[in-house]
Amino acid sequence: MNHRLKRLWGLILLLPATMGWAQEEGDNQLDVILQMLGHGEMRFGGLGENSSEDEQNDDRAYFLMGRTRLSIDYKRTGLETKVVAQHSGIWGQKGQGNFNLYEAWAKLSLRNGLFGQIGRQALAYDDERIIGTNDWAMAALSHDVLRVGYEGSQHKVHAIFAFNQNAENTYGGTYYENGAQPYKTMQTLWYHYDIPKFPLGASLLFMNIGMQGGTRESSSNEKVKDIYQQLIGSYIKFNPGKFSAEASYYHQLGRNEDDLKIDAWMASVKANLQVSKQVKTEVGYDYLSGDPYFAVPSKGHIGITRHEVIKGFNPIYGSHHKFYGMMDFFYVMTYFNGFTPGLQNLYAGADYAPIDKLNLKMRYHYMSMATKLSEMDKTLGHDLDIEASYQIAKDTRLSLGFSYMIGTESMEKLKRAEKDNNLKWAWFSLLVSPRLFSTRW
Repeated sequence: MNHRLKRLWGLILLLPATMGWAQEEGDNQLDVILQMLGHGEMRFGGLGENSSEDEQNDDRAYFLMGRTRLSIDYKRTGLETKVVAQHSGIWGQKGQGNFNLYEAWAKLSLRNGLFGQIGRQALAYDDERIIGTNDWAMAALSHDVLRVGYEGSQHKVHAIFAFNQNAENTYGGTYYENGAQPYKTMQTLWYHYDIPKFPLGASLLFMNIGMQGGTRESSSNEKVKDIYQQLIGSYIKFNPGKFSAEASYYHQLGRNEDDLKIDAWMASVKANLQVSKQVKTEVGYDYLSGDPYFAVPSKGHIGITRHEVIKGFNPIYGSHHKFYGMMDFFYVMTYFNGFTPGLQNLYAGADYAPIDKLNLKMRYHYMSMATKLSEMDKTLGHDLDIEASYQIAKDTRLSLGFSYMIGTESMEKLKRAEKDNNLKWAWFSLLVSPRLFSTRW
């Protein structure tokens, strides 16, 4: 064997080690984790009113929900796989509730920072305003995607690709609706940079989302097509010590499922101050653009003005419960008639840890529309959220919460809230997540 062949053979033998594939004893790890979440609510004015215009319903709604997850996670150098089975439902619900595979993916990593991950994944980026797990919801969010990228000490780049169908066909595609995700196709590029030796990080996000246009009935002709909308924006966080600040801006363009032009935007800013070991304060402001009048489908309706441009910003796949008040009036449930006048959310609050393992939170939100509607005041209401959580054990946490909102006449008309504008909601959650099994070999 000549010297060139010997060198080539040596490089081939060294290649797995340089790429992170070489294994040693004790390199394999297997973890099995059980997560059980019990959740109860008392609603009186929370969310929308289901009664008719002439009927006032004073009955409270009580119910219990449960979620169970079983997670199996295997790791070795250069490879990780994870499977999470999930069941969620209402106590006493007829049938079997909602059972699904929440996550199922495999990830290959190289020593140079490159990685590839494929399968159903829970995605969370930056503060989760645009892409998040929305873990408050019992079913939560996950995506069937291919994710590739690079992660270094300062630079991180992720590219995400998705293509969804409803069924396996021999010829042609399917009219995509009611799937695991609302989009037909999705391409996302995320870049993050941390400045060395300076507490500032910044992210850029670009998304191209293809929605299925037309209707199922028109699937055999040219009316069915993928209609694309784009989102581009940035997120910045500055954290020098006891003080921290965050800011973001996102712009939406393209066209919606009704083939109407989109031109919408949002901006947010938030500041935190660690006053003492026990006390942390927060103040912030969110602005999400809105439509100036009610929207109808692109074909229009007689006597109703049709939108030519959609101005209402849609925070798409974010963890909405985290930002716009715990009663979930905004961006979890839609406005009456399915349009949005946008939102201005001015908030302030504090976290207080009086003793070890106990944390108390309080937030005040002033809510108003972003646009001015004819003969309607822009103010929607004043919301107060209170939450207490206690870490009972290392794998057990109990949380309690209460929200009270004084709504306005505008809130009543837009959200169909109770007529006395006296909105209350209480809840509790018990999370138990033991590690059932863990081994290395």
